[in-house]
Amino acid sequence: QVQLVESGGGLVEPGGSLRLSCVASGSIFGINAMGWYRQAPGKERELVATITSGGSTNYAEFVKGRFSISRDSAKNTVYLQMNSLKPEDTAVFYCNLVKVGVNFWGKGTLVIVSS
Repeated sequence: QVQLVESGGGLVEPGGSLRLSCVASGSIFGINAMGWYRQAPGKERELVATITSGGSTNYAEFVKGRFSISRDSAKNTVYLQMNSLKPEDTAVFYCNLVKVGVNFWGKGTLVIVSS
């Protein structure tokens, strides 16, 4: 099994920054990719950014230029640096790990962007 634990969410003013972290543990051999998704109130979960085992990244259009995904393989950790946050970024952010075509999810961390 795979366990994912997110941290780093919180309340931030518009224009501010946050860095989310996700630590993976358990049977993590053979990871295909890790990433972040988010779900705003009343909306469906949507992709934010992903990073493959080879280091390739992919971003949703609405975060390009503002968010950056990275990883520390030695620590089994993936990060999401979020800059220039907007109120519409308010959501629960979920860590995702894909292993042999199977998706694993963390419990999420809440990000609120408000003045």
